[in-house]
Amino acid sequence: MSDAFQPISANDRPRFTEIASFMRLPHVPEGDPRRAQVEIGLMGVPFDLGTTNRPGARHGPRQVRDASALIRRAHRAHGMYPFDLARCADMGDALVNPADLQDSLARIAASVAALHAAGTVPLCVGGDHLITLPLLRAAKRDQPLGLIHFDSHSDTWDTYFGGWKYTHGTPFRRAIEEGLLDPKRCIQIGIRGSMYDLADNSWAEQQGMRVVYIEEYWRMGPEAVAAEARRVVGDGPTYLSFDIDAIDPAFAPGTGTPEIGGYSPAEAQRMLRGLMGVDFVAADLVEVSPPFDQTGGTAMVAANLLFEILCLLAGRVAARRAG
Repeated sequence: MSDAFQPISANDRPRFTEIASFMRLPHVPEGDPRRAQVEIGLMGVPFDLGTTNRPGARHGPRQVRDASALIRRAHRAHGMYPFDLARCADMGDALVNPADLQDSLARIAASVAALHAAGTVPLCVGGDHLITLPLLRAAKRDQPLGLIHFDSHSDTWDTYFGGWKYTHGTPFRRAIEEGLLDPKRCIQIGIRGSMYDLADNSWAEQQGMRVVYIEEYWRMGPEAVAAEARRVVGDGPTYLSFDIDAIDPAFAPGTGTPEIGGYSPAEAQRMLRGLMGVDFVAADLVEVSPPFDQTGGTAMVAANLLFEILCLLAGRVAARRAG
């Protein structure tokens, strides 16, 4: 793989130097001729107009970039060098309009659709969870996608505050309604927390989504849950979405809607590592909100989980290239 798409090594330049980029990868902004060569494009989506209570996730991409300077080239458990398997770069941030939610959704979709059109697999960092809706619109295929979704909330509610249909609690309902997802190939992992109504998640279940509530997760364990996710999505094209509030707030308090009783970062790593080989076509990691964790610990967890997801994408890119 070309040295032009390798991250800067801390053996060459200290981590605290240079302009921050995801995992110290080269920054390849719009208009850069190298864009045509990028196979996995990391992109920030600094948007939180879908947040219903505690904002701040618009600042997530910048802090995750800083934290990701800790990431090194090799993944020991997988025995792989992901940056040798796929040409990776930081593609900058998707366009957003901080004064207009719908315009932002259109701009985000257009920014990421351009990556897909160039043959680049997007790995996006939010931003609140509503960004997944335009990201799924950008990833649209002839057939609906499968979904592996790590979260403490189902995000399949219908409306909020008098009929508003576009919040960070509604993206997967809208995506199913738009035919972007096949609900029978969707699994949600770690759902928990208090509810407005005991029927809050019934719509997801009625559509055929596989909902793994946290109590079932504890009974099954990480490896069995990963195997169940593989069973649900099968061999078809699949989207991965990871809400940082899936992680227990003892480890990741910097998020807008924390819920106690979640799994640990180590357990999340075990689940993600069990997904190698799934046909992922795009992925996101969302809801890091720096104002609620001034230590930066939540962003550090997010950066490491982002590396786990990147390895899954790199493995898949290499498999596609091999035929």
